[in-house]
Amino acid sequence: MAVGESGEMYLETIYILSKRNGNVRAIDVGQELGYTKPSVSRALGLLRKNGLVEKNEDGFLSLTKAGEKIAKNIYERHTVLSKLLMDIGVDEKTATEDACRIEHYISEKTFKAIKSRIKKGC
Repeated sequence: MAVGESGEMYLETIYILSKRNGNVRAIDVGQELGYTKPSVSRALGLLRKNGLVEKNEDGFLSLTKAGEKIAKNIYERHTVLSKLLMDIGVDEKTATEDACRIEHYISEKTFKAIKSRIKKGC
């Protein structure tokens, strides 16, 4: 299922916040991403409609299995690409920002090649 860059950012943010804080609310996602409440509400509504996010009676968000799979994939791309960029001399702030942009567009084939090269230590 294609969720687009914005959807991936929301899923990754929910994933990271849930690992960091446990419970995640829409307001937490908005604060983390710097988005307005209406934008967050609309995006989360679409993600819920697509079966990627659930909201319980207390207002806490959680990822469905499908949502978590996408979020973990994006998070892995982010961490691997950030590390790669820092390993070649890019400062952490720039590496993290660039990895955030690259992670949404890099092909699976290229990403697997990067991971393979990193594992070989080259």
